[in-house]
Amino acid sequence: MALAATTPSGPHRGDLAGALEELREVLGDCLATGAAVRSHHASSVTWIGAQPPDAVAFPDSTEEVARIVSICAGHHVPIIPFGAGTSLEGHVNAPRGGLSLSTARMDQIVAVHAEDLDAVVQPGVTRNALNAHLRDLGLFFPIDPGADATIGGMTATRASGTNAVRYGTIKDAVLGLTVVLASGEVMKTGGRARKSSAGYDLTRLMVGSEGTLGVITEITLRLHGQPEAVSAGVCPFPTVRAACEATIETIQSGLPVARIELLDAAMVEATNAYSKLSLAVTPTLFLEFHGTPASVEEQAARFGEIAAEHGGGPFDWATRTEDRSRLWQARHDATWAAAALRPGAKPVPTDVCVPISRLADCVEETLTDIAASGLVAPIVGHVGDGNFHCLPLVRPGEAVETEVCAGFIERLVDRALRMGGTSTGEHGIGQGKMAYLEAEHGVVAVEAMRALKRALDPKNIMNPAKILIP
Repeated sequence: MALAATTPSGPHRGDLAGALEELREVLGDCLATGAAVRSHHASSVTWIGAQPPDAVAFPDSTEEVARIVSICAGHHVPIIPFGAGTSLEGHVNAPRGGLSLSTARMDQIVAVHAEDLDAVVQPGVTRNALNAHLRDLGLFFPIDPGADATIGGMTATRASGTNAVRYGTIKDAVLGLTVVLASGEVMKTGGRARKSSAGYDLTRLMVGSEGTLGVITEITLRLHGQPEAVSAGVCPFPTVRAACEATIETIQSGLPVARIELLDAAMVEATNAYSKLSLAVTPTLFLEFHGTPASVEEQAARFGEIAAEHGGGPFDWATRTEDRSRLWQARHDATWAAAALRPGAKPVPTDVCVPISRLADCVEETLTDIAASGLVAPIVGHVGDGNFHCLPLVRPGEAVETEVCAGFIERLVDRALRMGGTSTGEHGIGQGKMAYLEAEHGVVAVEAMRALKRALDPKNIMNPAKILIP
């Protein structure tokens, strides 16, 4: 692993010039080839090097996407779907050139069925825009990965985030999809019914496929009613193990916590400096409870008892919207807060997820590894579902640091797999974690994935060189 994309650039496999000529007839000014636009549509947030596409298309409908895909298929030109560009494992890079297909103009909320608690949206709608639209209806969309990601991108990468412990991940929220396949044909999956046993679950196949099987152009989503009362709080602990064990007991006791987030001491220090907080520099849990005023108060009181049993506290909580917003904004800014600890370095965000019973062991062993490696690598995590993130900071071009960090990530993944976990809880595979897929799933399962890829994308034009090593 190096400070560059893990899949080297290769020659175009098709007739790019011919494709661009046809695409200009269809898209006009909505086809861009300028260097600045192409550079924007490539990975640049982390240490994975940017690999820009040759052009960027801005369609506004399923029909236009289907026409674009048909043209690219005819010329064997790669297509890389693009949402907001907030993914962290090189998903939007174009290692073989081709066309970046932006969903920026596909930002319509098609329908909201308040009585059925569902909505139909185009992929370019962001989660904040959707929630702003739903606010006056007393509804909300709970999946919150931190960044203001697009619904299409969240679906393609099987996103989750801080609310997953109570509301599940995006796979639990998606009821149906419209997808343009690599042939240019349009496929509908699922529907608005809350359950179905009719045939293969193609919706779940497409959720998390990272643009390698088709372009998602419409999503039907499950919504939730806004809770009557919300409270958030902060609880310090003497050790990371104590914080994790309190989390484990909270979940195992059935306490319906909406969010429970861990910051280790290094991350608390970074967050204090960046977000102007004054938390004690010690492992800390951020929490949120949803329900009626009485149930929220009862939940918070019960958590306070659990925390005290593990040496935690005092548990300070608040119900004012502005106080909760400030707290969660600080949590969402964790990546930038961590980056500020080492100016000039680039963050290498990576995540794993383990069964919750192994959470304390995994985090504790990881902290020991960080110290032994000499890395600056704060930890933050959605620990209610066993998922945590490490943010090593590495100076670009420093070969020794790069190798140390690569070794650390490999050991982190091995540790998670050994404990029955996964190489990534929510970041996805992209380019960055392809090497670990076989160790996690086995040869037979990965070959099955390749068979699906070949069946649905025989020309290998849909986001090639992602997820599966060729």
